[in-house]
This record gives sequence, structure tokens and C-alpha cells, in this order.
Amino acid sequence: MTFLGKKVAVETSDNRTIQGVLVGIGEKMDLILSEPVGVDKGVMKMVLNGEFVKEIKLLEKPFDLRALNDRLTRVFPGMVSLREDLQIITVMDKIRVSEQGVVGEGLAFDKVKGVFDEFAKESSKTD
Repeated sequence: MTFLGKKVAVETSDNRTIQGVLVGIGEKMDLILSEPVGVDKGVMKMVLNGEFVKEIKLLEKPFDLRALNDRLTRVFPGMVSLREDLQIITVMDKIRVSEQGVVGEGLAFDKVKGVFDEFAKESSKTD
């Protein structure tokens, strides 16, 4: 699971909590947050030194790629594979599905896209 692009709460070593959207992680675990809350007003983006980060908490419900994989497997039995390390589902070796959407072409594309859209809509209702 990736926290990139998600709303997080970061607790610092001096016990401050800063919330924002995690848009980047530096090679020394420095965190780049956009729209930070808990800092001076008017700050649009900030970098937190990784040495001062105590804890990072995800504030959004994560995208359930396994559940989507199960649903697609019911529609396309034997033709779906999940690569959790890449956060990608492949259907019929042609269509790629991730949290961002569906990419591919062919006759099955519209069906896969329909399953994805329905799943995303249902998932957003439970938030």
C-alpha cells in the first residue's frame, strides 16, 4: 500500500501533528506535504526532515485492490492476475487496472471499465 497522493497525519519528534497530502518522499525519508494543516497560514507545500518524523498515519480509506481483483475474477475467471508489489491488476494480459483507473484496449475493456467504475462508486459510498 502506498501513502503517496493520500491525506496523512505526521507526528514529529517534538509531538506536533501536521496533516497534508503526501506528494513525495526523499531519499533520506524527508516528506513533502501539500496543503499542510498545523503550520503557519498560507503555507502551500512543505518538506519535513525525515529525522524529525516520528509517525505517519493514513487518514483516508485505502483502495482495496484485492476486493477489486476478486470481483474481476468472478467476471473473467482464470484471466485475472494481481501484482500487489506493483499495485496492478492485469486482465487477459492486455488490460491494466490500478487505483488510478483502467488502461488498455480490446473488446473486454468496456466491461473491465464498468466493473472498475461500479467498484469505485460503491467504495466511495462507504467512506
